[in-house]
Amino acid sequence: MKMSELKAGDKALIISVQAEGEVAQRLLDMGLVPGTPFKVIRKAPLGDPIEIKLRGFMMALRIKEAACIIVEKTGEIGDGIPMGRRRGRRNGWR
Repeated sequence: MKMSELKAGDKALIISVQAEGEVAQRLLDMGLVPGTPFKVIRKAPLGDPIEIKLRGFMMALRIKEAACIIVEKTGEIGDGIPMGRRRGRRNGWR
């Protein structure tokens, strides 16, 4: 599914970035890399832009850019599932 198809409150994981050239590099440089969990905070009334929270900061993306990002939905508003953390030695996982 594309990031642009998510609703406010949905949680997801980035699977891939299917943009090309400078747009792809800019998205990756902003931290939109595969394996990153995020949450959709809100969408503008006409759907553009979309605001997401990832890695402790908020980011706004145009719908055109969000349509280039393939995601896997992991939750929705009110489900009680946290946004997600990376499992590593810091969190007690090995």
